[in-house]
Amino acid sequence: MTASRAVQALLRPDRYPRSSRYDPRWLLDLDMGPNPLWLLEDLAPDLGLRPGMRVLDLGSGKGATSVFLAREYGARVVAADWWTDPRTAAAVFAGAGVGDRVEAVRAEAHTLPFEDEAFDAIVSIDAFEYFGTADGYLPYLVRFLRPGGRLGIATPGMTREVRDLGAVPAHIERVVGWEAMAWHTAEWWRFQWATTGLVTVTSARLQPDGWRDWLLWARAGAEHRGEESGAADRAVLDMLTQDGGAFLSFALVAATKNS
Repeated sequence: MTASRAVQALLRPDRYPRSSRYDPRWLLDLDMGPNPLWLLEDLAPDLGLRPGMRVLDLGSGKGATSVFLAREYGARVVAADWWTDPRTAAAVFAGAGVGDRVEAVRAEAHTLPFEDEAFDAIVSIDAFEYFGTADGYLPYLVRFLRPGGRLGIATPGMTREVRDLGAVPAHIERVVGWEAMAWHTAEWWRFQWATTGLVTVTSARLQPDGWRDWLLWARAGAEHRGEESGAADRAVLDMLTQDGGAFLSFALVAATKNS
């Protein structure tokens, strides 16, 4: 089957050389949101990932990011997700040739079944907005990091806080409703984490063209699904086109656990 023009446009070796090694149709078949490999590839240099590190992929979805962590960085990965059956995820890992380096676990983010200081790094791609915004969550999560361990997230972000705007912008509210209240600025995340004193924030940035990446992905997803593409795809495309980068992007945040 020949990939459509929009799907072929996901191969961007100039900007995302590691992600471009992967068949975009494979990745689209695992679609649960914006392109997770682009987000992870952009975030990874802030995390100092090295071969042999034990990494928790928190909110791993259908497993694309866990495959990427194992293949590209030589990590030993625990892929934890609440919604994906571990057997389904394990089949993805086996098919990608990393079944011996990635363990699939069903886990809810507030009741993680791990020992304290079990991980060298914790990574969460396009998931943290669902469970990690409460004031008490970071103190809970860093229990599972060794001292000096790294924490990194990539999450939908806003150029300005909704609180400062006075309301969720109408074109965003029509698509995601109140959930956009969890889409914070990079500086919000920096303050939220640094104030705990538990971590040192090493990077907190908003992708300047994150909305464009999201739009490219959304177009490819709609074309890949073809006749199965529906109102939800059109709504996201309309939202991103109308926004044009005025409010929407992704926040990439990295921190080191203090001793």
